Amino acid sequence: MSDLPETVSEAVEHAAESRLNSVVAILVALTATFMSLGNVKDGNIGQAMTEAQAKTVDTWSYYQAKSTKESLAEATRDQLTVMRDLTPGMAASVRTEIDRRIADYTARIARYEHEKNDIKKEAEGYQARYETLNLHDDQFDLSEAALSLSIALLGVTALTQKRWLLVLAIAFILFGFFFGVAGFLGWTVHPDALSSLLS
Repeated sequence: MSDLPETVSEAVEHAAESRLNSVVAILVALTATFMSLGNVKDGNIGQAMTEAQAKTVDTWSYYQAKSTKESLAEATRDQLTVMRDLTPGMAASVRTEIDRRIADYTARIARYEHEKNDIKKEAEGYQARYETLNLHDDQFDLSEAALSLSIALLGVTALTQKRWLLVLAIAFILFGFFFGVAGFLGWTVHPDALSSLLS
């Protein structure tokens, strides 16, 4: 009869452990599911970042090409101007042809300058897109790190049956969910100090 209280105590303890393990299992399943969805979204963001970065580089290269053309046109116009001004006995038809070419190169210079401004705006737009995507990539990275840590803590909780570990794991889950949701919804929340520490 003296074994009855001990048996009841063990049964109650086992039931409590079983409830704790059930909570742990549910949290692991939910966390892993959310983490998987975040990984898919983060992969798509990574592809979009690569595309934005490539377009940024291509557009700045195009800008450089226009700058080179503009510099060559300016040099040619300046040479023609010096040639016209330093040759006083030049025939009127030659002077007219040189003036026409100077006007042509001046128009080219103006066109290249205008095109460069448009190209610069386009390149800056791609760069801004990359930076926005990078912010969300960082959010998903922080989310994944926190959720991975929470899953590890949940595993230790299941083994040790320590409830304080469950509380700590839930704190990491909430942190990870917050940044994952921020990434999905496009919020501009970004813990710069933490990101720079992990970079």
